[in-house]
Amino acid sequence: MSIGETLARQRERAGLTVTQVSLRTRIRESVVSAIERDDFSPCGGNFYARGHIRSIARVVGVDPEPLVQEFDEAHGGAPQPASAITVFEPDQQVALRGRRSPNWTAAMALALVLVVGYGIFQVLHRGGGERHDAQQVAGTPVAPKPTTPAPTTPAPDPTTAAPPSIGKPHKGVQIKLTARRATWVDVRGDKGRSLFTGTLSAGADRHWSARKVISIVIGNGGGVRLTVNGHDIGSPGTDGNVMELKFTPSDPKPGDDQPT
Repeated sequence: MSIGETLARQRERAGLTVTQVSLRTRIRESVVSAIERDDFSPCGGNFYARGHIRSIARVVGVDPEPLVQEFDEAHGGAPQPASAITVFEPDQQVALRGRRSPNWTAAMALALVLVVGYGIFQVLHRGGGERHDAQQVAGTPVAPKPTTPAPTTPAPDPTTAAPPSIGKPHKGVQIKLTARRATWVDVRGDKGRSLFTGTLSAGADRHWSARKVISIVIGNGGGVRLTVNGHDIGSPGTDGNVMELKFTPSDPKPGDDQPT
């Protein structure tokens, strides 16, 4: 009886299926079935085949050694143990590079350069100090030139400072709007960029600024009070009058101040 037939018959006597043997031995079912057919090619070599035979034999309850011996006789005998010298001996002798001796010549040359450089530095440093001392001894002290204090300009009195002239260009446009009554307002800056759109409640104060121009549409010209670039120009219109205004850094023009 062959190895595969012995294992298959013993498995059937033990009441085990191929799946159960595979789960207990962790050998694939296809490999177990191939061994029972005496096909050991799926094992991946004689070494693994011997291990599979032993594992299956122990699970089905048969002595594995006679089966392994039979396998070895049919497949060229058991492998011979290899000596440690044979296993670890290299195929080719590796030429080891000799240890390089330190390059004392280069080290001494570098040390000499450092010593010479340090000596030159010391000579130059001492020579510069001696010249400096000689100049101090031979030279006559020079009296420092009297410094004339710069005239101080009194700070302007804020109470007497002149108000900004009307029409003088400012840096950008500054608008302040105070709502006397609830008023709808649309404010746009440079290139038509929207600054505000909506209804301001009575008593609300809003500020806007732009670099070149501010355009304002006021739904009730008499319901707001405008301050342009620091100048109060009052209400730009009358109650119920829609106003479209545009201001630049040079506004307000002379005559625009009309606080109401």
